[in-house]
Amino acid sequence: MNDYAGQHEVISENMASQIIVDLARYVQELKQERKSNFHDGRKAQQHIETCWKQLESSKRRFERDCKEADRAQQYFEKMDADINVTKADVEKARQQAQIRHQMAEDSKADYSSILQKFNHEQHEYYHTHIPNIFQKIQEMEERRIVRMGESMKTYAEVDRQVIPIIGKCLDGIVKAAESIDQKNDSQLVIEAYKSGFEPPGDIEFEDYTQPMKRTVSDNSLSNSRGEGKPDLKFGGKSKGKLWPFIKKNKPPPPPPASASPSAVPNGPQSPKQQKEPLSHRFNEFMTSKPKIHCFRSLKRGGATPEDFSNLPPEQRRKKLQQKVDELNKEIQKEMDQRDAITKMKDVYLKNPQMGDPASLDHKLAEVSQNIEKLRLETQKFEAWLAEVEGRLPARNEQARRQSGLYDSQNPPTVNNCAQDRESPDGSYTEEQSQESEVKVLATDFDDEFDDEEPLPAIGTCKALYTFEGQNEGTISVVEGETLYVIEEDKGDGWTRIRRNEDEEGYVPTSYVEVCLDKNAKGAKTYI
Repeated sequence: MNDYAGQHEVISENMASQIIVDLARYVQELKQERKSNFHDGRKAQQHIETCWKQLESSKRRFERDCKEADRAQQYFEKMDADINVTKADVEKARQQAQIRHQMAEDSKADYSSILQKFNHEQHEYYHTHIPNIFQKIQEMEERRIVRMGESMKTYAEVDRQVIPIIGKCLDGIVKAAESIDQKNDSQLVIEAYKSGFEPPGDIEFEDYTQPMKRTVSDNSLSNSRGEGKPDLKFGGKSKGKLWPFIKKNKPPPPPPASASPSAVPNGPQSPKQQKEPLSHRFNEFMTSKPKIHCFRSLKRGGATPEDFSNLPPEQRRKKLQQKVDELNKEIQKEMDQRDAITKMKDVYLKNPQMGDPASLDHKLAEVSQNIEKLRLETQKFEAWLAEVEGRLPARNEQARRQSGLYDSQNPPTVNNCAQDRESPDGSYTEEQSQESEVKVLATDFDDEFDDEEPLPAIGTCKALYTFEGQNEGTISVVEGETLYVIEEDKGDGWTRIRRNEDEEGYVPTSYVEVCLDKNAKGAKTYI
């Protein structure tokens, strides 16, 4: 794809150098030529308009002189016929009439001359000047059309030159698409993100026919209520999540509420005392342990531990190996720098005029200290790496486990990876003191399967009685406490509530008074 895009860049560069630059210059020349032709046209039009104005002016003057000559002649004839007029007045009128006649003749001659000149200019304008200007504009447009055709031919040649290379690029794209190995790609993803945890052991049979206290296997996934261990609550956002496809289970339905919960010594009977159905036990088995904290909740914590102990074993091993390689590169870099300084010091010793050898002692000591620090750091990470590699299962054991060849009568022991944070049944847990400080790199795995986004509050509730949530998924409340409702009672007797961003769970519906928002249900409902 990069080669294919590169060929189009070649086309673009050739078009810019061979076509666009020349066309831009040619367009400027056309603009100047067109402007010149239009200027000549306006000039010829202004000249013919001036000639027409002169013709009209001489015509009006000739007409005026003729009228005045007629009036002077009539006045002379009138004076000549009158016997009471003196001879001098008659002579004066006669001379005036002659002058007017002469002026009329001059105006006539001038009008005739200007008329002939205008007719000639008009003929030149319509038969010579304007046709020449239009011819020049036409020739200019024809040259432009020819030039555009040449540019199109040039583009075709530029494109034709890279067509064979583009064909090879397309063949390469097809070949690359056909060579995709989805199995290998999947294996690469698995190798990059596999955790290295050992699967839990078999669940022991629990005999309910015996009157003795029911026991739970040490390596059972559901051993969340073993002796000497505090109950694990999953009401908050730090949810135990190994099976991302299973939604959070509700606790078993409560017993029918009595008319007055205070009549019973500790209020209504705790849901924990009810006999748990098989489906609830299966859900508890699938969700309680092993426990891997949600990556999203982890990355909201503090800084990443130096030994990457917050990561699964396989990911931790990769991070430690990467850190060791980086430290080795830094050590090699410092050693090269030390060798260079040593050589320079030897040169100064042999040629004192080039520099003072003692001036390099401080720099040499500083580099040596850096090397020693890096070596100690490398030894520390190598020790952690050796510890992790000693705990990781062997490759052949992994292959046997994947192929299903384990002997059912001799189940494998749970690997003791990260023993300081593992529970007795081999599941991976986090200490509470570290849980708020752990921060891992962002991952998209949880985004794909995490359907337990924080639900919006749909109302509030007030606790009518104190309830001690001891079962998984429940939450303890105190009488009179106000909390947020995030899920209504679905008919099983439980309401899901939230105290704050980190604490949420189920309480018996009969223990709280619920007030839903209008915009959520249209009206307030009290229980």
